[in-house]
Amino acid sequence: MTLSANEKPHKNIFETILARRSVRAYAPNELDRNTIQKLLEAAVRAPTAMHEEPWAFIVVQNRQVLKQLSDRAKPLFIERLHRTHHTNVHAIDTFSNPDFNIFHNAGTLIVICAKPSGHFVEADCWLAAENLMLAACAIGLGSCVIGSSVEALNTPEAKAELNIPAEFDAVAPIIVGVPSGETAATSRKKPLILAWKQ
Repeated sequence: MTLSANEKPHKNIFETILARRSVRAYAPNELDRNTIQKLLEAAVRAPTAMHEEPWAFIVVQNRQVLKQLSDRAKPLFIERLHRTHHTNVHAIDTFSNPDFNIFHNAGTLIVICAKPSGHFVEADCWLAAENLMLAACAIGLGSCVIGSSVEALNTPEAKAELNIPAEFDAVAPIIVGVPSGETAATSRKKPLILAWKQ
């Protein structure tokens, strides 16, 4: 079963912001090319410093490639946890499990890439990522940033396999798909206002 990009958004922007979740369970549905194209169109409408529009995209829908990327990313992420003195035993145990898929069995990974050529390139990519995730939510899809895959995506081997040019870096990897079940809302702190001068 595929989801068509012709499905109209059913939420206004505030409803969409409040409804967005980091989804970590996906149905086996495949997303069609038109749906992904619509998400990319939303991404490139993001604000961009000095109108640079530095983003470029890699779309991975091959589940075997996603599994190989997951297997490559897990030990690198564990090394990073040790290197940065993070002692989250649960995370280390999870990423040590050979059956754990860091992409949560989603069938689509969209990687926002850019050349590291300016002060605001990464910020621009993350703004594009938020647009993409809100657009996904608006049409009933789930998404989740998979930061634990960045180091693996930027290895020469992964860049070669995914056709990421050497001068580009993977910045924002996002899985997208049809959610399997409901993802509960998480609490958020109230805005911390440091000053309000009138």
